[in-house]
Amino acid sequence: MVQPIIEAKSIAKVVETSEGQLTILDAVDLEINAGESVAIVGASGSGKTTLLGILAGLDLPSSGSVTLVGREITALDEEARARVRGEQVGFVFQTFQLLGSLTALENVMLPGELRGDGDAETEARRLLEKVGLGARVGHYPRQLSGGEQQRVAIARAFASRPNVLFADEPTGNLDTVTGQRIIDLIFDLNAEFSTTLVLVTHDDRLASRCQRIVELAAGRVQA
Repeated sequence: MVQPIIEAKSIAKVVETSEGQLTILDAVDLEINAGESVAIVGASGSGKTTLLGILAGLDLPSSGSVTLVGREITALDEEARARVRGEQVGFVFQTFQLLGSLTALENVMLPGELRGDGDAETEARRLLEKVGLGARVGHYPRQLSGGEQQRVAIARAFASRPNVLFADEPTGNLDTVTGQRIIDLIFDLNAEFSTTLVLVTHDDRLASRCQRIVELAAGRVQA
Protein backbone atom coordinates (compact mmCIF):
# COMPACT_ATOMS: atom_id res chain seq x y z
CA MET A 1 0.00 0.00 0.00
CA VAL A 2 1.37 3.42 -1.04
CA GLN A 3 1.78 5.83 1.87
CA PRO A 4 0.42 9.33 1.11
CA ILE A 5 3.07 12.06 1.04
CA ILE A 6 0.60 14.27 2.97
CA GLU A 7 -2.01 12.90 5.34
CA ALA A 8 -4.30 15.12 7.40
CA LYS A 9 -6.60 13.54 9.96
CA SER A 10 -9.51 15.30 11.70
CA ILE A 11 -7.98 18.76 11.33
CA ALA A 12 -9.77 21.49 13.25
CA LYS A 13 -8.79 25.12 13.70
CA VAL A 14 -10.66 27.24 16.23
CA VAL A 15 -9.68 30.80 17.18
CA GLU A 16 -10.96 33.15 19.85
CA THR A 17 -12.53 36.40 18.66
CA SER A 18 -14.21 39.28 20.45
CA GLU A 19 -17.52 37.59 19.63
CA GLY A 20 -16.46 34.16 20.88
CA GLN A 21 -15.00 31.10 19.21
CA LEU A 22 -14.68 30.99 15.43
CA THR A 23 -14.29 27.60 13.73
CA ILE A 24 -12.12 28.01 10.61
CA LEU A 25 -11.60 24.29 9.87
CA ASP A 26 -13.78 21.44 11.08
CA ALA A 27 -12.88 17.72 10.88
CA VAL A 28 -10.84 17.94 7.67
CA ASP A 29 -9.43 14.65 6.36
CA LEU A 30 -7.18 14.73 3.31
CA GLU A 31 -4.66 12.43 1.65
CA ILE A 32 -2.32 13.52 -1.15
CA ASN A 33 -0.06 11.07 -2.97
CA ALA A 34 3.49 11.70 -4.18
CA GLY A 35 3.55 13.44 -7.56
CA GLU A 36 -0.11 14.44 -7.38
CA SER A 37 -1.33 17.96 -8.17
CA VAL A 38 -4.21 19.16 -6.00
CA ALA A 39 -6.10 22.46 -6.06
CA ILE A 40 -7.86 23.62 -2.89
CA VAL A 41 -10.76 25.87 -3.84
CA GLY A 42 -13.68 27.57 -2.12
CA ALA A 43 -15.18 30.93 -1.33
CA SER A 44 -13.27 33.56 0.63
CA GLY A 45 -13.33 32.62 4.30
CA SER A 46 -13.77 28.90 3.63
CA GLY A 47 -10.44 28.05 5.32
CA LYS A 48 -8.27 27.38 2.24
CA THR A 49 -5.17 29.34 3.25
CA THR A 50 -5.43 28.16 6.86
CA LEU A 51 -5.50 24.53 5.67
CA LEU A 52 -2.53 25.12 3.37
CA GLY A 53 -0.53 26.61 6.24
CA ILE A 54 -1.32 23.65 8.49
CA LEU A 55 -0.44 21.09 5.79
CA ALA A 56 2.88 22.87 5.27
CA GLY A 57 3.71 23.11 8.97
CA LEU A 58 3.52 26.90 9.04
CA ASP A 59 0.65 26.73 11.52
CA LEU A 60 -0.70 24.18 13.99
CA PRO A 61 -4.28 22.91 14.15
CA SER A 62 -6.35 23.13 17.30
CA SER A 63 -6.73 19.35 17.02
CA GLY A 64 -5.92 16.59 14.56
CA SER A 65 -2.65 15.52 12.96
CA VAL A 66 -0.68 16.09 9.78
CA THR A 67 1.98 13.74 8.44
CA LEU A 68 4.26 15.29 5.82
CA VAL A 69 6.76 13.09 3.95
CA GLY A 70 6.67 10.52 6.74
CA ARG A 71 6.95 13.00 9.64
CA GLU A 72 4.05 13.84 11.93
CA ILE A 73 4.71 17.56 11.86
CA THR A 74 1.88 18.38 14.27
CA ALA A 75 3.85 16.54 16.97
CA LEU A 76 7.01 18.63 16.40
CA ASP A 77 8.11 21.93 17.89
CA GLU A 78 8.61 24.98 15.64
CA GLU A 79 12.35 24.37 15.18
CA ALA A 80 11.79 20.78 14.07
CA ARG A 81 8.93 21.81 11.77
CA ALA A 82 11.19 24.45 10.22
CA ARG A 83 13.79 21.75 9.52
CA VAL A 84 11.21 19.58 7.78
CA ARG A 85 10.07 22.57 5.71
CA GLY A 86 13.65 23.39 4.77
CA GLU A 87 14.33 19.81 3.67
CA GLN A 88 11.03 18.93 2.00
CA VAL A 89 8.95 21.97 1.05
CA GLY A 90 8.91 24.86 -1.40
CA PHE A 91 6.55 27.85 -1.29
CA VAL A 92 5.09 30.29 -3.82
CA PHE A 93 2.98 33.09 -2.34
CA GLN A 94 0.61 35.65 -3.84
CA THR A 95 2.81 38.45 -2.51
CA PHE A 96 6.08 36.96 -3.87
CA GLN A 97 7.95 37.45 -0.55
CA LEU A 98 11.32 38.11 -2.15
CA LEU A 99 14.07 39.72 -0.07
CA GLY A 100 14.35 43.29 -1.31
CA SER A 101 18.03 43.61 -0.41
CA LEU A 102 19.00 40.64 -2.60
CA THR A 103 19.19 40.41 -6.39
CA ALA A 104 17.10 37.92 -8.33
CA LEU A 105 20.10 35.59 -8.44
CA GLU A 106 20.77 35.92 -4.70
CA ASN A 107 17.11 35.27 -3.87
CA VAL A 108 17.14 32.04 -5.89
CA MET A 109 20.53 31.00 -4.50
CA LEU A 110 19.30 31.29 -0.91
CA PRO A 111 17.79 27.78 -0.48
CA GLY A 112 20.93 26.13 -1.85
CA GLU A 113 23.22 28.26 0.31
CA LEU A 114 21.18 27.39 3.40
CA ARG A 115 21.63 23.70 2.50
CA GLY A 116 25.35 24.20 2.00
CA ASP A 117 25.31 23.40 -1.73
CA GLY A 118 28.57 24.20 -3.48
CA ASP A 119 26.80 24.82 -6.80
CA ALA A 120 23.97 27.03 -5.55
CA GLU A 121 24.83 29.80 -8.02
CA THR A 122 24.98 27.46 -11.03
CA GLU A 123 21.58 25.96 -10.21
CA ALA A 124 20.09 29.41 -9.53
CA ARG A 125 21.28 30.70 -12.90
CA ARG A 126 19.86 27.61 -14.62
CA LEU A 127 16.46 28.09 -12.99
CA LEU A 128 16.36 31.81 -13.81
CA GLU A 129 17.09 30.92 -17.44
CA LYS A 130 14.23 28.40 -17.30
CA VAL A 131 11.79 31.07 -16.14
CA GLY A 132 13.01 33.54 -18.78
CA LEU A 133 15.00 35.84 -16.50
CA GLY A 134 18.57 34.97 -17.45
CA ALA A 135 19.18 38.62 -18.36
CA ARG A 136 17.76 39.95 -15.08
CA VAL A 137 19.93 38.05 -12.57
CA GLY A 138 21.45 41.25 -11.17
CA HIS A 139 18.17 43.11 -10.78
CA TYR A 140 16.54 43.73 -7.40
CA PRO A 141 12.84 42.99 -6.79
CA ARG A 142 11.95 46.70 -7.00
CA GLN A 143 13.37 46.73 -10.55
CA LEU A 144 11.14 43.84 -11.67
CA SER A 145 7.47 43.72 -12.65
CA GLY A 146 4.99 41.67 -10.63
CA GLY A 147 5.13 38.83 -13.13
CA GLU A 148 8.93 38.86 -13.09
CA GLN A 149 8.98 38.83 -9.29
CA GLN A 150 6.65 35.82 -9.28
CA ARG A 151 8.95 34.05 -11.76
CA VAL A 152 11.88 34.66 -9.40
CA ALA A 153 9.76 33.28 -6.54
CA ILE A 154 8.98 30.14 -8.57
CA ALA A 155 12.65 29.64 -9.41
CA ARG A 156 13.51 30.04 -5.71
CA ALA A 157 10.83 27.52 -4.72
CA PHE A 158 12.21 24.86 -7.06
CA ALA A 159 15.81 25.68 -6.06
CA SER A 160 15.02 24.08 -2.70
CA ARG A 161 14.42 20.79 -4.60
CA PRO A 162 11.16 20.27 -2.73
CA ASN A 163 9.24 17.04 -2.49
CA VAL A 164 6.13 19.19 -2.03
CA LEU A 165 5.42 22.63 -3.47
CA PHE A 166 2.73 24.70 -1.72
CA ALA A 167 1.36 27.67 -3.68
CA ASP A 168 -1.08 30.21 -2.22
CA GLU A 169 -2.94 32.19 -4.91
CA PRO A 170 0.18 32.35 -7.14
CA THR A 171 -1.69 34.26 -9.87
CA GLY A 172 -3.75 36.42 -7.52
CA ASN A 173 -1.81 39.67 -8.06
CA LEU A 174 -1.24 39.22 -11.80
CA ASP A 175 -3.12 40.15 -14.96
CA THR A 176 -4.69 37.39 -17.07
CA VAL A 177 -1.87 37.03 -19.61
CA THR A 178 0.89 37.10 -16.99
CA GLY A 179 -1.11 34.73 -14.80
CA GLN A 180 -1.33 32.21 -17.65
CA ARG A 181 2.46 32.34 -18.10
CA ILE A 182 2.92 31.72 -14.39
CA ILE A 183 0.52 28.74 -14.53
CA ASP A 184 2.48 27.25 -17.44
CA LEU A 185 5.78 27.76 -15.59
CA ILE A 186 4.56 26.11 -12.40
CA PHE A 187 3.32 23.02 -14.23
CA ASP A 188 6.34 22.79 -16.55
CA LEU A 189 8.78 22.90 -13.64
CA ASN A 190 6.55 20.66 -11.56
CA ALA A 191 6.72 18.01 -14.27
CA GLU A 192 10.50 18.36 -14.60
CA PHE A 193 11.08 17.99 -10.86
CA SER A 194 8.28 15.41 -10.23
CA THR A 195 7.10 17.51 -7.30
CA THR A 196 3.84 17.07 -5.43
CA LEU A 197 1.86 20.27 -5.94
CA VAL A 198 -0.74 21.64 -3.52
CA LEU A 199 -2.20 25.02 -4.33
CA VAL A 200 -4.92 27.36 -3.14
CA THR A 201 -6.58 29.34 -5.90
CA HIS A 202 -9.63 31.25 -7.07
CA ASP A 203 -8.34 30.89 -10.64
CA ASP A 204 -10.39 28.28 -12.52
CA ARG A 205 -7.68 27.98 -15.19
CA LEU A 206 -5.15 27.05 -12.55
CA ALA A 207 -7.43 24.64 -10.71
CA SER A 208 -8.38 22.86 -13.93
CA ARG A 209 -4.73 22.02 -14.61
CA CYS A 210 -4.56 19.96 -11.41
CA GLN A 211 -5.32 16.26 -11.24
CA ARG A 212 -7.72 16.75 -8.36
CA ILE A 213 -9.80 19.58 -6.90
CA VAL A 214 -10.68 19.72 -3.18
CA GLU A 215 -13.47 22.15 -2.34
CA LEU A 216 -13.84 23.70 1.10
CA ALA A 217 -17.03 25.30 2.38
CA ALA A 218 -17.37 26.65 5.92
CA GLY A 219 -14.20 24.84 6.94
CA ARG A 220 -15.25 21.39 5.73
CA VAL A 221 -14.27 19.35 2.68
CA GLN A 222 -17.18 18.95 0.31
CA ALA A 223 -17.88 15.41 -0.90
